[in-house]
Amino acid sequence: MKVLLLALTVALAAGYQVNFAPEFATGKTYVYKYEAFLMGGLPEEGLARAGVKVSSKVLISAVAPDTFMLKLVGPELFEYSGIWPKDPFVPATKLTSALAAQLLTPIKFEYANGVVRKLFAPAGVSATVLNVYRGILNMLQLNIKKTQNVYELQEPGAQGVCKTHYVISEDTKADRILVTKTKDLNHCQERIIKDIGLAYTERCVECEAKGKTLKGAAAYNYVMKPAATGALILEATATELIQFSPFNIMNGAAQMEAKQILTFLEIEKTPVEPIRAEYIIRGSLQYEFATELLQTPIQLMRISNAEAQIVEILNHLVTFNVAKVHEDAPLKFIELIQLLRVARFESIEALWSQLKARPDYRHWILNAVPAIGTHVALRFIKEKFIADDLTIAEAAQALIASVHMVTADLEAIKLVEGLAFNHKIQENPVLREIVMLGYGTMVAKYCAENPVCPAEFVRPIHELLVEAVAKGKTEDLVILLKVLGNAGHPSSLKPIMKLLPGFGSAAAALPMRVQIDAVLALRNIAKEEPRMIQEVAVQLFMDKALHAELRMVAAIVLFETKLPMGLVTTLADAVMNEANLQVASFVYSYMKAMTKNTAPDFAAVATACNVAVKILSPKFERLSYHFSKALYLDAYHNPWMMGAAASAFYINDAATVLPRAVVAKARTYLAGAYADVLEVGVRTEGIQEALLKIPKAPEDADRITKMKHIMKALSEWRTHPSSLPLASVYVKFFGQEIAFASIDKAIVDQVIELATGPGVHTYGRKALDALLSGVSFHYAKPMLVAEVRRIFPTAVGLPMELSFYTAAVAAASVEFQATVTPPLPENFHAAHLLKTDIELKAALTPSVSMYTYAVMGVNTALIQAALMSRARVHTIVPAKMEARLDMIKGNFKIQALPVQGVDKIASALVETLAIARNVEDLAAAKITPMIPAEVATQLSREIFTSKITSKIASSLSRSSEIIPVDLPTKITHKMKIPKAFEKKMCAALETFGIKACTEIESQNAAFIRDCPLYAMIGKHAVFVEVAPAAGPVIEKIEIEIQVGDKAAEKIIKVINISDEEETTEEKNVLLKLRKILVPGLKNGTRSSSSSSSSRSVSSRSSSSSSKLRSRSSSSVSSKSSSSSSSRRKSKMADVDVPLSKRSKRVSSSSSSASSSQSSIRSSSSSSIRSRSSSSLRSSSSSSSSSSSRISREIYDMKFTKNHIHQHAVSTARANSRSSASSFEAIYNKAKYLANAVTPAVTILIRAVRADHKVQGYQIAAYLDKATSRVQIIFANLAENDHWRICADGVMLSYHKLMAKIAWGIECKQYETEITAETGLASQDPAFRLKLTWDKLPHSMKRYAKEISEYISRVAAAAGVSLAKVKNIRNQIKLTVAVASERTLNVVLKTPKRTMYKLGVGLPIYLPIGETAAELEAYQDNLADKISYAITKAHAAECTMVRDVLTTFNNRRYKNEMPHSCYQILAQDCTPELKFMVLLKRDFTQEQNLINVKIADIDVDLYPKDNDVMVKVNGLEIPISNLPYQHPTGKIQIRQRGEGIALHAPSHGLQEVYFDLNTWKVKVVDWMKGQTCGLCGKADGEVRQEYRTPNGRLTKNAVSYSHSWVLPSKSCRDSSECYMKLESVKLEKQMIVQGEESKCYSVEPVLRCLPGCLPLRTTTATVGFHCIPADSSLSRPAALIYEKSVDLRETAEAHLACRCTAQCA
Repeated sequence: MKVLLLALTVALAAGYQVNFAPEFATGKTYVYKYEAFLMGGLPEEGLARAGVKVSSKVLISAVAPDTFMLKLVGPELFEYSGIWPKDPFVPATKLTSALAAQLLTPIKFEYANGVVRKLFAPAGVSATVLNVYRGILNMLQLNIKKTQNVYELQEPGAQGVCKTHYVISEDTKADRILVTKTKDLNHCQERIIKDIGLAYTERCVECEAKGKTLKGAAAYNYVMKPAATGALILEATATELIQFSPFNIMNGAAQMEAKQILTFLEIEKTPVEPIRAEYIIRGSLQYEFATELLQTPIQLMRISNAEAQIVEILNHLVTFNVAKVHEDAPLKFIELIQLLRVARFESIEALWSQLKARPDYRHWILNAVPAIGTHVALRFIKEKFIADDLTIAEAAQALIASVHMVTADLEAIKLVEGLAFNHKIQENPVLREIVMLGYGTMVAKYCAENPVCPAEFVRPIHELLVEAVAKGKTEDLVILLKVLGNAGHPSSLKPIMKLLPGFGSAAAALPMRVQIDAVLALRNIAKEEPRMIQEVAVQLFMDKALHAELRMVAAIVLFETKLPMGLVTTLADAVMNEANLQVASFVYSYMKAMTKNTAPDFAAVATACNVAVKILSPKFERLSYHFSKALYLDAYHNPWMMGAAASAFYINDAATVLPRAVVAKARTYLAGAYADVLEVGVRTEGIQEALLKIPKAPEDADRITKMKHIMKALSEWRTHPSSLPLASVYVKFFGQEIAFASIDKAIVDQVIELATGPGVHTYGRKALDALLSGVSFHYAKPMLVAEVRRIFPTAVGLPMELSFYTAAVAAASVEFQATVTPPLPENFHAAHLLKTDIELKAALTPSVSMYTYAVMGVNTALIQAALMSRARVHTIVPAKMEARLDMIKGNFKIQALPVQGVDKIASALVETLAIARNVEDLAAAKITPMIPAEVATQLSREIFTSKITSKIASSLSRSSEIIPVDLPTKITHKMKIPKAFEKKMCAALETFGIKACTEIESQNAAFIRDCPLYAMIGKHAVFVEVAPAAGPVIEKIEIEIQVGDKAAEKIIKVINISDEEETTEEKNVLLKLRKILVPGLKNGTRSSSSSSSSRSVSSRSSSSSSKLRSRSSSSVSSKSSSSSSSRRKSKMADVDVPLSKRSKRVSSSSSSASSSQSSIRSSSSSSIRSRSSSSLRSSSSSSSSSSSRISREIYDMKFTKNHIHQHAVSTARANSRSSASSFEAIYNKAKYLANAVTPAVTILIRAVRADHKVQGYQIAAYLDKATSRVQIIFANLAENDHWRICADGVMLSYHKLMAKIAWGIECKQYETEITAETGLASQDPAFRLKLTWDKLPHSMKRYAKEISEYISRVAAAAGVSLAKVKNIRNQIKLTVAVASERTLNVVLKTPKRTMYKLGVGLPIYLPIGETAAELEAYQDNLADKISYAITKAHAAECTMVRDVLTTFNNRRYKNEMPHSCYQILAQDCTPELKFMVLLKRDFTQEQNLINVKIADIDVDLYPKDNDVMVKVNGLEIPISNLPYQHPTGKIQIRQRGEGIALHAPSHGLQEVYFDLNTWKVKVVDWMKGQTCGLCGKADGEVRQEYRTPNGRLTKNAVSYSHSWVLPSKSCRDSSECYMKLESVKLEKQMIVQGEESKCYSVEPVLRCLPGCLPLRTTTATVGFHCIPADSSLSRPAALIYEKSVDLRETAEAHLACRCTAQCA
């Protein structure tokens, strides 16, 4: 009974439990007032905002259980564009009327337990209006839980399924239920969002962890009245806030604010009746995208007749973009795109049929169609190309643009697939490449936008790949792999792996380039499946049998997968034990570069690499630039969430100058995403060799036959794969390969044939005829550069859009006319042009207009309300020129003519606006500047007031409770009210009558908040204008050049100096001397003991120095004797004193008589010199007391001149005059050469005035052959302008040049002297450049100081030694000494510093010493000389001194040579066998012999009677007949020192040198990695030096050297080599793996032939392979050399043998 009572109590309690879920009772109509607005702008009030408002009554009534009708009564739409909150909403009456039918149509919806399910509406209700209904219904969505008051869930809503937090409370007194619901729009299980143009970007999760660019949340508050069956919603309010900034929103952001209010009014009895139409299911509560996807947010168009409007815009574009681009052309182009998007396909076809015959219209249509962005564009291009309506060039351009602009959907992918397999596309290589790569791109874009990406998309490519492997089609394999690389589909991993070594059997037969492309194809797959790619890439990298380049490419892929710490450590451990230095250098440099990373996405990799680099040995850092390197640079600014990164990979495999491959990539970071903007890769395999080597010899050539016969004697010799001459390049744009090209020898030959064939002459004649008849064309190129959009719904039901658009139109108008007199003959040659008079007329008008838009706000086809930042850039730079080239008379004239009607050449305007407009009333569109000027002033005053008030409040004591309202007067006075920044800068070139002005205006919101976003918002403008300057009218600007005898006729302004001017100057000099020398005069100087008192005569008075000497004989003779005494000895070390120093010696003050003055000045001069040198030595010593003696010698590098004076004034004084004095003598003899010689060249740059007055500049160049003097005078043509530049240069001898540059008034204000001379520095040939000056302009001194400091910083970073030394004032001296043919010692001395560096390497051999002699063979062929000097500098060298051999890789070992047997020193190991060098030890004389097989000759170098002799093809050539030049090949043999050298760089052999004690072999750079023999491979891999002929890496030098012996077949051979290579059995039995075994060597051992006895032996450690002792195999099979090494033991090797008469 108790149990029954308890059950009844519980049931009774349950029956009275209140249901909190909203309910609308049957038979009642609930009336609500609904108001909602959506507003965008900055959060601060008083600024412009744009928005939309919806107001209406809402009627809800039930028509069936859980089914309700919703109807709007009196709906109204409002627009807003004004200052918030001052300005009111404006009713959009016309739009409301136009939408009335839809807005008044009731809709049906399913609703149960507070959850909205299906929506029903007639077809006449547009998706945009239905979304407004969804905004209302979204407020009714309430997931009420009966048992919980606080909870969270993923709740469906208009914006998607998002994280929602509920708090329910109950007010029992008021009988109300309060519900608070908040939505986090950044944590959605399913967010409704549409991205356009973002397929190429990758989300940077790590970037977003430190800041957000887009964040949103919504809060809902409900007041409900409880009832037994369900609650009644009395009031519902919703507030949604979305913040966005391209930078971090924490540093300021724009916002979209949505507010909704639903207020209960009453209950009516009249039910809502549906209209008479079929109600169909229109989805659920979730937002449905409508026509806004096709609607650009930039402008709103009322489209009534799309076809007619398209034609109208085309007419505008074609008409107004001919001579120059119209300023609004980009906007019109965007309008054209908008119309094409809404037009039907049939309409576009009809338009094309109508206009395709008109080139201008055709051009604009073909540029606009790809920008439609849907599969319609691809369909149009496909159909027109198949119908032969498009040319190849038009199709290529349209397809490239379409592939990247069309949104990827199933229809688009199907169209591109159809194009890819079309036979017309397949037949054209260019189109095939574009479409195939484009297919992969379309698949990648589809997969980026759709979580489910079917593998069927790439299956056809997989099938083609299998077919191409089976048929061995390399070119097909390359392009198919690139397609899969673009697609980046995970299902492609297995087909690609089958082409990789170690994963598929087919890989072994594939070329290296295919394997590399297969690895690179994994990069985009790694973005989706990084772990899977890491597993593959690690295995490839760890396989040391693979080619080094393949392993390095695998490392690149590995690092791009953002590998974890464990894998980084694994790589570091592998590098520590890596035998291949190319691989080790590459990975180490990559890790080292990554340690400096600042980008957030690679922060974990950077940390791991930082640890790994510390594990690795720093010796890898010392590897030269010949080894592979990886570079990485980046810069990332966290507060702005912006950054950029650049990486470059330099991949080599043989330490050659030209790398095997170079890859460069650039990445950008912005707004929490990143994109690999550009990547370029170049492979240069075999290019260097193809350019420099001789043509390949035929297979049956005598040399090839001989060498092959020799190589057969080697045990299991294998050729190296020859590098096919091939260059390839690829370009990636946003991670997608858009183009690639391979250039092989055949293509190069075709290009050369075309370039040198008769067709070129014919084409040239046609081009010339076209120019003579006149050329005129106009070209315009429109482009939609960027269209990036993100669209998502708001709580109101209207879409919010963030978009970025850039459109540009470039146009050029060109007119060209040429006239040639006399007319050229039919078969003219270029030399004919040298005997003609050519007149040219040209007019060029390039112009560009570019519009960029950034939009945030509401964008639909009906209404737009948004913030828009608009940037407009317009440039036009017209030019009109005429030229006349009279080749016969040597007169060349160029005229720049004025262009009328163009003043503003460039303008840029950026403004931020609040825009509101609707399609029904476009004329009433309202545009409000974001920051109007009056608002800015008012707002800034309020902000500054509030800031100061807060500061005062904080400074008041805590007891103060009242903050004064009125600010102190002082503080108010100090307030800075921001004003618009305005600045105008003008520069006038009055000589040419040109005035250029730049005007800058800027007003932004940074005064509100100092952050990048607020600084961008506002108005910014830049204008550049070029206009005629005030003054006389300039008709044209003319440049005239006259060469030859008639140059004097063109002189307008004669530059001369009269005797009166000379006398005046002379008096001025004497007056200055008197003031200095006589102490009693006014402004007298201090005594001669002060070094600063010795300022007197400047070097610019040198023109009168000869007369001065004659008048003041005692002083001048004193100076002369002093000068001569310091330079008396021939080739004495020169102590340099600048011009100013020499002048100062003259002015040493003394009060003695003239006779005593001479001795005083002489001693003063010597004392100054001694003090100067002693101070130099002391400062040098003090600054480098710890330096070595060599460093001190460098400071005081003594320079001995080669120069012997040739221009002495008299023979008696020839030896007593310095070079400077000689220069002065020549200069003083004729200050201006115009009096003595006619000008060689005259250049006039003048402005032709309407009044015919002379205005401009004149440059005259004079040449005096008698004195080897050149003078150039630059002067202003204005009559009263005496400012000039005078440059004089004299060649005093073949070893010395001197120049003097003076400028200023009559070239007397400033002066410098430059001396260039050759000589010796410590017995080394040297060159010295010296710059001295007396007075320089202050600006020049300032710049010189900055440059000096910069050079010092750079020098310190570059390892240049730097010392602070007080050198000679006003002098800079650069001395370069040739330390060797490839190195220089450089010393730079400035007044305060000495910089030096020893052994500066050169990339070329200097033509001195031995190299100069070697270059004689090339006579006057400069190209061959340069090629030889370069190849010699980069050649690899192998030498042997006595028995110690140094390989190409600089590894040393003792070569125990067998007697009388040839060893292969070095040879070309490719199948071409270009050369072979053999070494032999003569048994009787114990001397070495060298044999060289090259071209069609055999060269023997051997000792004879203490001399070295040479034989060519068995004939001895006397030493007196050297040098020997091969008649056909580029081979020379010459005597050098005590030996003989052979040179054949074009054959791959740089040099073979042989003397009695040593020999030396050098191979050219392009042969590195392709040689073999005792000298090694020359690939820089010192850890892999000892490779035997069969490719096995041995560890013993003796075994290695013996493996390259050419064995004998019989003891009766004339060579007297009685040895052979054989596998030997280990004398003792070994226990291997617990089993008794017998072992045989897998490396050949040198043994005597049967019947011969060893006379000398040595031991060699070789590898043995063991087999069970009881095995029947007594002697190993021929494949023993392929067996593995089980153990290493010593074996006896024979070095000399003696055979019996009975030998076999």
